[in-house]
Amino acid sequence: MTETWAEPAPTATALLLLGRGSDADSEKGVDCPGELPPASDPDLVARAKAAKEKLGSSVFILGHHYQRDEVIQFADVTGDSFKLAQQAAARPDAEHIVFCGVHFMAESADILTKEHQKVVLPDLAAGCSMADMAALTQVEKAWEQFTDLGIAGDVVPVTYMNSTADIKGFVGRHGGVVCTSSNAKRALEWAYARGEKVFFLPDQHLGRNTVVREMGFSLDDCVLYNPHKPNGGLSEQELRDAKIILWRGHCSVHGRFTLDCVNEVRERVPGVNVLVHPECKHEVVEAADYVGSTEYIIKVLDEAPAGSSWAVGTELNLVRRVAAAHPDKNITFLDRTVCYCSTMNRIDLPHLVWALEELVAGRVPNQITVDGDTAHYARVALDQMLALP
Repeated sequence: MTETWAEPAPTATALLLLGRGSDADSEKGVDCPGELPPASDPDLVARAKAAKEKLGSSVFILGHHYQRDEVIQFADVTGDSFKLAQQAAARPDAEHIVFCGVHFMAESADILTKEHQKVVLPDLAAGCSMADMAALTQVEKAWEQFTDLGIAGDVVPVTYMNSTADIKGFVGRHGGVVCTSSNAKRALEWAYARGEKVFFLPDQHLGRNTVVREMGFSLDDCVLYNPHKPNGGLSEQELRDAKIILWRGHCSVHGRFTLDCVNEVRERVPGVNVLVHPECKHEVVEAADYVGSTEYIIKVLDEAPAGSSWAVGTELNLVRRVAAAHPDKNITFLDRTVCYCSTMNRIDLPHLVWALEELVAGRVPNQITVDGDTAHYARVALDQMLALP
């Protein structure tokens, strides 16, 4: 008998991630120059519909897969970060791009769209902890170290799409390429055709999982560069011997999944298929049955046979949405506790309504812009990705 969807336990952590608690050490929100509708406002849906109708084709709303359902219902297109940036670029007639995602995604949309288009992020506090783990000053310092060692000429930088515009610009300046979780192998093959080593930013797990699982490298070929330690915590010889220098960054959502999660769900659900994102730790990916990007995860679950069982290691909003779309399959969350992307969840219906109503009033709220020089070199790295065979 197929089990029904069960919510993860309503722990204190779950309530905090859903915005119902407070944490003195957490990043603070950004005040809006206007009043947000209260979350309990029963007219929010009607107000969003009315504002969107008034704006017509002048607004294009993008919704990342990890967004709340209350926001996704108003998205013109849903997808992963790169698909959405491409969609924004494909709509030159839309004056305003409202990006329901996080900051680096809105930056990419600004880089790829036309000059007359304005990209809006409904809440400026919607950031990405992984992207923030690689600051430009830190990365430039590491590159100076490579130069001093005489190895910079052998190193090709590759950055994950989940990085700031500054980092994409750095990679473009140094002859590198951007990658997604779908094309990481192709990007790395391109890089190794041009240099002996790769400097992979900012997600260590995607880099490690790709070269070890898909390209025949060993774990010994990988070293981890920690920007908070002198010389990255690595000796000169370790840097000289390494095939890939991984930046010490990770996704706070996918990093929660452990080998214990995999073992526990296999004991609890007979015949379960474990499906995870490559941002998960290496031991989790090795223990899984299927590994792939967000789009891959959705495709696998869409095509899975009725009655099959799946434990999915990715963001909870997406898992819930796919489970609801396939009641004939037993789709459960890999971790037994909540795992929302807390920064992605900052884009809620009150913020979306506020942003749309500001646009109706002729004001552009929270516009995301990337300076011309950074945008140029980031575009170089993005275009190189688009040109991959």
